[in-house]
Amino acid sequence: MALFKRRTAGRPGEWYYCLKHGTVEEGPECRAADRFGPYTTREEAAHAMETARERNLEWETDPRWHEKGQGTGQEKGQE
Repeated sequence: MALFKRRTAGRPGEWYYCLKHGTVEEGPECRAADRFGPYTTREEAAHAMETARERNLEWETDPRWHEKGQGTGQEKGQE
């Protein structure tokens, strides 16, 4: 007997975008590593890849991520 049951059925109103199948699903049908979500609407889940691209672009162009010496082991002011 299993101590923990795997949740196989999602909750109504939770929407996910499956990266493996490229589809929108209500409730988690595919494993967590293969999906984005949860989203509150089917429409939001359908635009998950677009939202991810926009956020990635924002993060890549954020000057705070490109300050010298941040996370590189270098002291500020040194190159």
